[in-house]
Amino acid sequence: MLNIKHLQCIRDDRVLFEDLNFSLDSGHLIQIEGRNGSGKTSLLRILCGLTLPTEGTVYWNNEDIQETQSSYWASLAYIGHHPAVKAELTPLENLAMARALSIKPNSISLLEALDKVGLYGFEDVPARTLSAGQQRRVALARLLVNEAKLWILDEPFTALDKAAIRMIETLLDEHARQGGMAVLTSHHTVNCVHASILKLNG
Repeated sequence: MLNIKHLQCIRDDRVLFEDLNFSLDSGHLIQIEGRNGSGKTSLLRILCGLTLPTEGTVYWNNEDIQETQSSYWASLAYIGHHPAVKAELTPLENLAMARALSIKPNSISLLEALDKVGLYGFEDVPARTLSAGQQRRVALARLLVNEAKLWILDEPFTALDKAAIRMIETLLDEHARQGGMAVLTSHHTVNCVHASILKLNG
């Protein structure tokens, strides 16, 4: 479904990675590992179509994502390193905005999505009053309100405690069991049934 062929990324005259090849099928997850500066975030931005590789191509359903951006982005959900939560809105309002902007919203209720990430009872408080970990949960709840097949997640476990990490791992496993797929970076070992690891040497 997702195929990466001969990717090269150069930043500030430094080669972060080159001749990078991998594929990802439905029901599987790939964890990107590597030291700081190895190009993990740069790779995710390339996979999202936000930046271009120096060389190589990203294919979705055997089509170059640069040539089919609209259909590709309709299948994609991206959560960056920063949660991008609107501080003056409540978690419920943040999710309502995410659903309104979604190309393929689904039928799950916003309250159920918040409950799944452990925010039951916090739906109506301003997001600025939440802890960093709770704001991260609001961001991750956005994954649940649309039908995106491919999740691309940059350090999704940042600021989460052990219980929350396990909860997000469960969501990843459920997504894979339902035919979804994910690419994520993390310094934390991801305990998911269908996860494999790709190391960037950098």
